[in-house]
Amino acid sequence: MRAVGPGLARRWRAGLTRVKDFAYHLPDRFVERRAVANLDEASVGENIVVALTPVEHRSSSGRGPFRVLAQDAIGNICAISYFGRASYSAKKLLPVGEQRWVAGRLEQYGQMLQMVHPDHVEADSADLLGQLVEPVYPLSEGLTQGRIAALIEQSLASVPELPEWIEPGLLAKMQWPDWRDALALAHRGLHSAARDRLAYDELLANSLALMLVRQSNRKQSGTPLKGDGSRRARLNLPFPLTGAQRRSIGEIEGDMAQGSPMLRLLQGDVGSGKTVVALSAMLIAVEAGAQAALLAPTEILARQHHETLTRLAAGTGVEIALLTGRDKGRAREAILMGLLDGSIDMVVGTHAIFQDTVAYRNLALVVIDEQHRFGVGQRLMLAQKGRRTPHCLAMTATPIPRTLTLAQYGEMDVSKLDEMPPGRQPIDTRVVAVERQDDVIAAIGRHIESGQQAYWVCPMVREQENEDLAAAEARHAALQARFGDAVVLVHGQLRPEIKDAAMERFARGEAKVLVATTVIEVGVDVPNATLMVIEQAERFGLAQLHQLRGRVGRGSEKSTCLLLRSANLSETARQRLALMRETQDGFRLAEEDLELRGGGGTAWHPAIGRYALSRREPRADPEAVATRP
Repeated sequence: MRAVGPGLARRWRAGLTRVKDFAYHLPDRFVERRAVANLDEASVGENIVVALTPVEHRSSSGRGPFRVLAQDAIGNICAISYFGRASYSAKKLLPVGEQRWVAGRLEQYGQMLQMVHPDHVEADSADLLGQLVEPVYPLSEGLTQGRIAALIEQSLASVPELPEWIEPGLLAKMQWPDWRDALALAHRGLHSAARDRLAYDELLANSLALMLVRQSNRKQSGTPLKGDGSRRARLNLPFPLTGAQRRSIGEIEGDMAQGSPMLRLLQGDVGSGKTVVALSAMLIAVEAGAQAALLAPTEILARQHHETLTRLAAGTGVEIALLTGRDKGRAREAILMGLLDGSIDMVVGTHAIFQDTVAYRNLALVVIDEQHRFGVGQRLMLAQKGRRTPHCLAMTATPIPRTLTLAQYGEMDVSKLDEMPPGRQPIDTRVVAVERQDDVIAAIGRHIESGQQAYWVCPMVREQENEDLAAAEARHAALQARFGDAVVLVHGQLRPEIKDAAMERFARGEAKVLVATTVIEVGVDVPNATLMVIEQAERFGLAQLHQLRGRVGRGSEKSTCLLLRSANLSETARQRLALMRETQDGFRLAEEDLELRGGGGTAWHPAIGRYALSRREPRADPEAVATRP
């Protein structure tokens, strides 16, 4: 594109380098403005366009704003305020005595009306009255709203006419515009039909792509694996297999016996026994004379898996190794040699297990835990470690509604663990008003004194201006002042070594309270942690609340989950919290979550591991857009 050089393109985290990238960079929301003849016609808090004539420039000492006093057609005064570097251009932008058309949000400052950093100042009304509805785009470094809007207009003018691929009857029934018009309309206003049509295009293209992937996968040559059951018969299981586990193992065993590589997704609620199913699949590979690898998203989760598999497979005679980025020197060389000569049957690890220096004698099965946390490229790198394409078993602990499973995982066969092993205690879930927060903190003190541990989850890392969301850093400081070094903090912005150290202190029982964001949604298994506090629980979706609740209830002691709610709840938030109290069935909660959020534009978002509104309808009022956790 013109005006997009390689230097600027490199700085754009949004990845906007081609015409189609800009054309599909749809607005987050729209600002709706109303043209008024004078300020008496406007309300405080409203976005307006009005003609104003500057009468005085006022500079402030120190860090105060530069103010331009301007009057409307009937003499009402409004202060137009600028801070920082923007102050330098204000005099030229708003010269005294010359009328300007100003677009911005009308606010009250003491007894005076004001606009702070108006969106636009123009000499000609036509420039503003033509954009009373203005798109607001997601930005990254190197972009401004004006620049990206100009580049998008340029890209839309370059979009070609393409043959229609949607059946004419459906187009007529839904009253959808053609593709080119839909793309343009989606940038210019609240055209729900245009956005619906683009969302349908995306889903249709995704479904076709998944069909091609499945077709290609079936043409590939895999290694048929048939175990004799000798290793599995010696498993040290603490409980009998559920019917769902036996069914899933049978489905996996049938797939692995085929000449084409298995590509199967194992869905299982928290505590449903996915690890045992995965271990059974890995033992089938070992019984057939091959090797298996389990890929985990974090080092802590990899260590937990290694400990669990080693304990369960203690009597099978299988050699299981752990390989992470931390392993160095002779210990690492010994593992690499064992994988190469086949003396190591199974390896558990992070991304380290598919690096170039790691070679396998006969890798025939890859198990990927929390598979949505790995990119396609990473999965392919591990798949290339086998002589032939290895069988692949992907696992997710987040139940996915029936209506979304095919759309997101259409290239995979799906097995479900919809039964819980015997002996699992239900988690006592309660909704507590935020006014009782001091009582909750006192309860944590009693909990610690009894020798148990607790989680406290917040929706944000740190407090931000104009945000009322609970922040993990502030909560950590408050609890640490009360309980000292027994409180540790974990969030995604910490350096990996700091985060891992805090998690390990908590896993070893040295720390008693773990304050965190949703980074602990998966991969933390501390049986002694029996209390979960989720602050501003109404800010989370049902699926995410259920995942967080699943961090407790992993031992023999009774566990409790406290959902701290704010005073003012929407009806949807009330329903979500009531459902959390009512049921612990993750599959039901996933279906209810989809129902409550609405089917239009709701989709499973693999990058963050929960349902998100990927094609949500833009909001007209910028203040109405809730900050997501």
